Amino acid sequence: MRRMILVVICLLLAVAPAVVSQESEMDLEAVEAIFREGDIVVEYSDEGQAQLVAAIDVLKNTLGVPENLNEENEDAVMAYGIDREHKDLVNKLSQCYYTLANAFMNGDPDEEITYVKGKHWGLKSLRMNPQFVALEEEGFVEAVQAETDIAALYWTYGNWARKDEFDKLGAIFRNDPPKLVALAEQALSIDGTYLCFGPYRSLGAFWGGLPRLPFGTFRKNLALANDYLCKVVDESVSCSSCSDCPLDQASNEYFENRTFFVEFYLMEEELWEDAARILQSVLDEPIGDKYPLYNSLSHENARELLKQVSEHL
Repeated sequence: MRRMILVVICLLLAVAPAVVSQESEMDLEAVEAIFREGDIVVEYSDEGQAQLVAAIDVLKNTLGVPENLNEENEDAVMAYGIDREHKDLVNKLSQCYYTLANAFMNGDPDEEITYVKGKHWGLKSLRMNPQFVALEEEGFVEAVQAETDIAALYWTYGNWARKDEFDKLGAIFRNDPPKLVALAEQALSIDGTYLCFGPYRSLGAFWGGLPRLPFGTFRKNLALANDYLCKVVDESVSCSSCSDCPLDQASNEYFENRTFFVEFYLMEEELWEDAARILQSVLDEPIGDKYPLYNSLSHENARELLKQVSEHL
């Protein structure tokens, strides 16, 4: 038994320096290096997760965020002063929280809390714009409709929407949907190509992912989901009514465009054969170097969705 314990200790000592070294070497320059064309390009692995956690620490340290700041409390985050010149770092912090939760925390007890933190830093970035603050006195939607910071809009939406998935009906009763739609639509109007057509994915998933309520504006709308998602997938049959779909063949490079089309439209419409074919097309393509994290994650999602779809074939 003592020999076994010694072996385990030696193994732990052998791997520990690599992790410590990685975190100790992470500085702001290294954090900036993991961002590429709007995406975060870490590996879909324990090492990639460690990089994200370290990046969050570096960003908070650079922004001078005190350790005792309650990031789960919106008022506390809004009250903390940050120079406007650091707005981009606040956006990156919001994105890092989203990516950490979305890619690595599925089912983790802290997943929802991580989205809440990301949402608050997104709102912080929006409110670092004095014009936004002034217009917000008239209403949140009105302020959003005048905002031009695509990253602040997109990551506030992303974190908020994912947080609301934990209680969809509660979100509707809180009147969150008009605010979420405003954020996503404004992001689309500013730059629909952001993160390989991310605003189209957001709006498609939003309308395809709502509950089937018997009345009201904010309920599942598969026609709208199709309109948005067809813009980012090369599907001549399912998108035959669209004259400009896809907007760019490069959209095929980002696999989440296709997995979202399957999850939030084809499966909802019970188009099982098309769903299986498209999911298999994702699995048949190599992950590549351009989007290492999200294409890896999409491969995993495609495998899980294909299991569900196969039950209906």
